[in-house]
Amino acid sequence: MGAAKAKKGRKVEAEQVSTVEDRKYEFTGETKVALGVTLHRIRSVRAFGLIAAGTLGGWIESERNLSQVSGNAWVYGDARVYGDARVYGNAQVSGNAWVYGDARVSGDAQVSGNAWVYGDAQVYGDARVYGPVIIATRSDGYTFTLVFDKNNVLRVIAGCRYFDMKGARSHWEWRAGTPLGAETDSILDHFERMAKSGALGIAPLQAE
Repeated sequence: MGAAKAKKGRKVEAEQVSTVEDRKYEFTGETKVALGVTLHRIRSVRAFGLIAAGTLGGWIESERNLSQVSGNAWVYGDARVYGDARVYGNAQVSGNAWVYGDARVSGDAQVSGNAWVYGDAQVYGDARVYGPVIIATRSDGYTFTLVFDKNNVLRVIAGCRYFDMKGARSHWEWRAGTPLGAETDSILDHFERMAKSGALGIAPLQAE
């Protein structure tokens, strides 16, 4: 499959070329089909990070989904990564998590449990995602991603920022009285309503 398409406002990562010597995983030959996509189980071929050689991993569609060369990124268990999604750095995807679309999981981020990360979502740094994800995009193309940490506390990822709800509202106060400010408030209000309703299948939002 071809290189990932560039998205507005996103720098496309350079493709890394791996050799037999520096590859960290291989396909086991075991496959399964999910939503019409053929996924391949992975197995480590050398030790790296906390992963021993020969460790069975999760499921990816192609090598594009999980870095072969740099970092200690890994997909565990029944986790699935496919489409143009990429996991790199020291990121971990585990449990029954799904990462797909154009999503990026990087740095020391962890996506686990029943989390679904998709669309243009970016999870990075020390972010921890354990539950459902909601994505909203402003009219200028700026994307907001709602995630929950292990205590079911609402977090908002936007650009290179990772906020609790109070911090998010404080950060965008400077846009008050502008059309984009009104859109931002509407998105944050929607995130809070969805979280408080319990409609996402987890406990209602807890205060930070």
